[in-house]
Amino acid sequence: MTVRPLCCFCCAMETGVRIYNVEPLMEKGHLDHEQVGSVALCSMLHRSNLLAVVGGGVNPKFSEISVLIWDDARESRDPKDKLVLEFTFTKPVLAVRMRHDKIIIVLKNRIYVYSFPDNPVKLFEFDTRDNPKGLCDLCPSLEKQLLVFPGHKCGSLQLVDLSNTKPGTSSAPFTINAHQSEIACVALNQPGSVAASASRKGTLIRLFDTTTRDKLVELRRGTDPATLYCHMCGRDLPQVRLHP
Repeated sequence: MTVRPLCCFCCAMETGVRIYNVEPLMEKGHLDHEQVGSVALCSMLHRSNLLAVVGGGVNPKFSEISVLIWDDARESRDPKDKLVLEFTFTKPVLAVRMRHDKIIIVLKNRIYVYSFPDNPVKLFEFDTRDNPKGLCDLCPSLEKQLLVFPGHKCGSLQLVDLSNTKPGTSSAPFTINAHQSEIACVALNQPGSVAASASRKGTLIRLFDTTTRDKLVELRRGTDPATLYCHMCGRDLPQVRLHP
């Protein structure tokens, strides 16, 4: 499931994709199995007509190594006419993030950044530590183009300000040593001023200032292990959901 600003979210399912409004909670649209097959990943560009889809599951129509961009505003009975862009790689796609001017595609050991949506061009690529969950977050703010993902060192985070990085270069991200064990979840708040992370132990969550890299808050929930599934990012600080 991918939650986006403006109270709308989409769900990747064996039967296709479902798009919901939050308040009031109701289905706003769907792509059925005949249109897109079973889907492993989906991501919306805010609350727009553009949807990124990655095939997977029992009966996929699209490959797990490709990201298809579906434009629901196009009027056509043929689903192929609504597929306006395709990004194909040599390894499975694990996550997709979008903002108004960029799309981020995450593989196990590499992250690609493209201009988006008109005439996409590859701007950057970053090597990463093994990242089987496709952990990554992208600030949607117009003022800040911040990208965060697991660093090369165990338990570290890497942050990149895409607005200050020259396209075509391999400018090194700056690093935050967040945890001693592997990162399990990471998120940015909407302004991009705070990054929240948790390790696989699930015993604490740490919040960092993305400008100074200082630790702001450490939240302890006990000594028993817990699995962290997601961060729900508010405007000021991320809200974290734990499942024991």
